[in-house]
Amino acid sequence: MVHPAVLFLGTSLTAGLGLDPDESYPARIQEKIDAAGLRYRVINAGVSGETSAGARRRIDWLLDARPASVLVVETGANDGLRGIDPADARANIHAIFDRARQQAPPPALVLIGMAAPPNLGSRYTEQFRGIYADLARENGAVLVPFLLEGVAGIPRLNQPDGVHPTAEGQRLLADTVWTHLRPLLK
Repeated sequence: MVHPAVLFLGTSLTAGLGLDPDESYPARIQEKIDAAGLRYRVINAGVSGETSAGARRRIDWLLDARPASVLVVETGANDGLRGIDPADARANIHAIFDRARQQAPPPALVLIGMAAPPNLGSRYTEQFRGIYADLARENGAVLVPFLLEGVAGIPRLNQPDGVHPTAEGQRLLADTVWTHLRPLLK
């Protein structure tokens, strides 16, 4: 029997850069799913360095290869690091959701919020942060306000690069996402 899929479309934060794949937050979500006796299979489609444009380019073949019951979208961190116009990131994420809704039946949608670094100015960071709540509301997606809540800026929870969570940090990311994802899994 093939179990319904929870597809995580994301960046290096989702991929678990620098860690064993079993330590990524999607792998930790699979553990929570199994412990709850739910019959879902997590697919980690995180790619290091990817922007929202890259995620948009991949969504067709990802959904064609394995239709998802739930699509979790974590993208934009690299857009923010590169100073990409928030309107472009917004359009890419919206296109990802539009494509997902073409699947029959369409998956439940989860959007994981991200923040831009403060060095790009307060106007940019406000515009960037705002796209997530707006997109979630417009697309009926469940919003995880900020993936790195309680992890960002805490040295012991991040690898030496100060950006990518340690295994302990990834556990906390899984807890954050699980709070919002669990109600969607029946």
